[in-house]
Amino acid sequence: MSHSAPTNASTSARSSEGLDPRRKRILFRCWHRGTKEMDLMLGGFCDARIEDLSEEELDGLEHLMDAADADLLDWLTGRKPAPAEYDTAMFHAVMAFHTPE
Repeated sequence: MSHSAPTNASTSARSSEGLDPRRKRILFRCWHRGTKEMDLMLGGFCDARIEDLSEEELDGLEHLMDAADADLLDWLTGRKPAPAEYDTAMFHAVMAFHTPE
């Protein structure tokens, strides 16, 4: 399922109001990666899914966010395979989120 990004590529399309502190931090980090491509990929995913993620899924997302932007972009676009450490259910959830049906 393909999703549209907000007009301003460095700003979340959703408010962080009502989110617990951890989810607020994750939402902010997803939209402030350092590269617009990763802001859009992780930020768009986070906008759509942050409220519904379990604590375990949040752990997986935070782990994924530890990867360097250039590497993560290569993995998510299929230019390079993700190493086992990052080839996780959360990685595949983010990739599926951006894959047109």
